[in-house]
Amino acid sequence: MLPKLDPLLHSELRLAIMSILAGVEEADFNYLKEQTGATSGNLSVQIDKLAEAGYIAVEKGFKGKKPCTTCRITPTGTEAFRNYVKALKRYISAGK
Repeated sequence: MLPKLDPLLHSELRLAIMSILAGVEEADFNYLKEQTGATSGNLSVQIDKLAEAGYIAVEKGFKGKKPCTTCRITPTGTEAFRNYVKALKRYISAGK
């Protein structure tokens, strides 16, 4: 039987955010927006969903006078992401 895929990570944009954050120490909102091609509103909503699940930590502050939002993957998020990738690999190998 194939494992269930985490519905929170099965969203294209949330998966993209997690993939980026899994490879860096942290990323600011503008970097995530640039890398994903998402609108500010959609990115903000998806970041909130990931933060509510405990998958990412969000820090809001300022760089000079400009607001700055920085995101980091949490240990819970890292585990969820690894499990998701592991499950996808099982799906891929099931057809062989």
